[in-house]
Amino acid sequence: MLAVALGADHAGWELKEALKAWLMDAGYQVLDFGAHGPDSVDYPDYAAQIAEAVSVGKVDRGLLVCGTGIGMSIAANKVPGIRAALCGDVFTARMSREHNDANVLALGGRLTG
Repeated sequence: MLAVALGADHAGWELKEALKAWLMDAGYQVLDFGAHGPDSVDYPDYAAQIAEAVSVGKVDRGLLVCGTGIGMSIAANKVPGIRAALCGDVFTARMSREHNDANVLALGGRLTG
């Protein structure tokens, strides 16, 4: 089963928690890098951790959530080997994997769900 690293800032932690539960129920191996609550944190710190974990092969995929997903996707894409895709629907997410080999999904916690 795929190993997925999760990371979020204060604007995305609630969606991250919902996705974490879904992924675990579906049998994925989940590594949660935080944030773990609504206290303000810096999204680039989490984007870098998740992107590095994917880049070095510690996990197969990454999932990042901030307010809009824009900051997380920009920060993650600075790491060599990372292809982070900001997606707002299932079709775009599917195409990012099938046609662009995205290895990190970025979502907007204030926009998704």
